[in-house]
Amino acid sequence: MNEEKKVLLGMTLDELKDAVKTLGMPAFTGGQIAKWLYEKHVKSIDEMTNLSKANREKLAEHFEIGCAGAIDEQRSKDGTVKYLFPTRSGKFVESVFIPEENNHATLCVSSQVGCKMNCLFCQTGKQGFEGSLPASDILNQIYSLPEVDQLTNIVYMGQGEPMDNLDNVLRSTEILTAKYGWAWSPKRITVSSVGVKNKLKRFLDESQCQVAISMHSPLPEQRAQLMPAQKGMSIEKVVELLRNYDFSHQRRLTFEYIVFGGVNDSIDHAKAIIRLTRGLECHVNLIRFHQIPNVPLHGADEKTMETFRDYLTSHGVFTTIRASRGQDIFAACGLLSTSKKIGEIRANQE
Repeated sequence: MNEEKKVLLGMTLDELKDAVKTLGMPAFTGGQIAKWLYEKHVKSIDEMTNLSKANREKLAEHFEIGCAGAIDEQRSKDGTVKYLFPTRSGKFVESVFIPEENNHATLCVSSQVGCKMNCLFCQTGKQGFEGSLPASDILNQIYSLPEVDQLTNIVYMGQGEPMDNLDNVLRSTEILTAKYGWAWSPKRITVSSVGVKNKLKRFLDESQCQVAISMHSPLPEQRAQLMPAQKGMSIEKVVELLRNYDFSHQRRLTFEYIVFGGVNDSIDHAKAIIRLTRGLECHVNLIRFHQIPNVPLHGADEKTMETFRDYLTSHGVFTTIRASRGQDIFAACGLLSTSKKIGEIRANQE
């Protein structure tokens, strides 16, 4: 019976050193492999030409890179590209590449297939939960991205709740920011969360990446109706925790706020946000709601969003309206789902 090969992508430098030592190679070979993986993004072990042919063959007997290109892509009229990546478990996740002005480009990555949080307004939540991604699958969305060399920012705002897959999210951000890895500044990476008890604190303690909290309502009862996670860790508890950390320098805190017409767009809601965040260095992102089937919510009009933004900003809470990208290919906020795509692929295979 053939041994299942282990995956190099997603291994830390220490793990790579330990791996090569088990094969009788010197530890420094692990550093060479890290450079080939995380700096040069090679697609095969045979491309690691400063390893001897014998060592490459030995490595290839037990390991593989673990990268896999997208099997589908959709291109928006605004330049946004949505990619469908296969996972090690045979499932699929969506990632969204967003080119911006001034040579900036952001990739929205997924951390799970589906999501447990079941927020009322999110298509991913309607898919249900189908599994957490290992670090290799998270990183593959970056590693195998055709536009990888254009990337300036990464946001963990795709499918899944990052704090529900914290070990693998932390491993992936470590590799992205480590000197042996991508060597990115943590301020180029933003990780979102609804607020998961115990996990959010651990993330704040163990990572210096930027933080985005999904608020969507400052009122506890209303937020619980929109987001069941409110019952596990309330927005008040989230803010109380955040007050223990410094967001006045390099690390930035953002509150994400989808604006629903006639639901959470009143001046009373704005006042509640001001009270909730008073004294906290933060930024509020207002997001347009994109309609999903069988959900009795609709987006607020532009004038209401501008009034809401202006009220918050004039009262000391810096607020912007986030540009909506990729709506025509279902790549905008809250629209990612692979349930239909998985069904189509399986049907074609049968």
